[in-house]
Amino acid sequence: MVLPDGHPAVARRRIGVLLVNLGTPDAPDAGAVRRYLGEFLSDRRVVEIPALLWQPILRGIILRTRPAKSAHAYQQVWTDDGSPLAAITKRQAVALQAAWPEVTVDWAMRYGNPSIPAKLKAMKDAGCERILIAPLYPQYCAATSATVVDKAFETLAAMRWQPALRTLPPYHDDPRYIAALAESVRTQLAALEFEPDAVLASFHGMPQRTLELGDPYHCHCRKTARLLGEALGRELTVTFQSRFGRAKWLEPATDTVLEALPGKGVKKIAIVAPGFSADCLETLEELAIRGRESFEEAGGTHFAYLSCLNDSAPGIAMLRSIVASELAGWVDLP
Repeated sequence: MVLPDGHPAVARRRIGVLLVNLGTPDAPDAGAVRRYLGEFLSDRRVVEIPALLWQPILRGIILRTRPAKSAHAYQQVWTDDGSPLAAITKRQAVALQAAWPEVTVDWAMRYGNPSIPAKLKAMKDAGCERILIAPLYPQYCAATSATVVDKAFETLAAMRWQPALRTLPPYHDDPRYIAALAESVRTQLAALEFEPDAVLASFHGMPQRTLELGDPYHCHCRKTARLLGEALGRELTVTFQSRFGRAKWLEPATDTVLEALPGKGVKKIAIVAPGFSADCLETLEELAIRGRESFEEAGGTHFAYLSCLNDSAPGIAMLRSIVASELAGWVDLP
């Protein structure tokens, strides 16, 4: 294309894919955690309490007391590459980019850095006129999937030249996702030195009110667990973790179940977190560390946490397949 003299440079047209996960503080210290929690817990999709009532509680109590405790938890799982969630999401993006040199693949966090607005601007500046926003949440929830889409379109509202956007739908019952999960779980179970009496599928919790308001998250979690159990040929015990605040949350609660199982004769367990696309604070600290402690203190003898799909071979193959399907018509990918 020949441009007239003095015309601004125009980047070559490209297709973009932006992988998005929840978020993480920039460092495992109270200051960074306070900034992260302030953004996260101010999202009206996450906390559905009127701001006039919620913000004084958030600023006056929660952000004064919770950051130090959360920072200690992050310190238990922080790596040389930083936050596990950020490091794994980056590796997922790098793996897809290596497979598709003709597509620009990048990653962002809904809360914290790198941000969705910064990454969308960079992709548009690099010539991406069509971008697939891929929230890495298999099960749809307004507090996760929807807020990613909200932020993406909020960013476009400030752009003069907007790229066209598509969004990755939930894939909780996609056969490719279930097959990847089943392969990962089978492989990890086979490597254990014991046979579990039970296998738990722990999903991130949500207030019960989300179900009553019509959010499909609970149903998506239950269907994932049912399909995974069928693929494995064994029933899974479904639980919900990470309760916060005084409201009633989805049940049964993971911590309560872990404490009760040994008394019922279930002394050997394995636990998997099918709702997380990458290991993070909630899996590595809440389940693998505190969950083990609770189970063993209650009389459990054998405990195993089974890792998420992360950037494993089956996990990346699954991501490549479902993302490629959503890019159909824009570009043909292997």
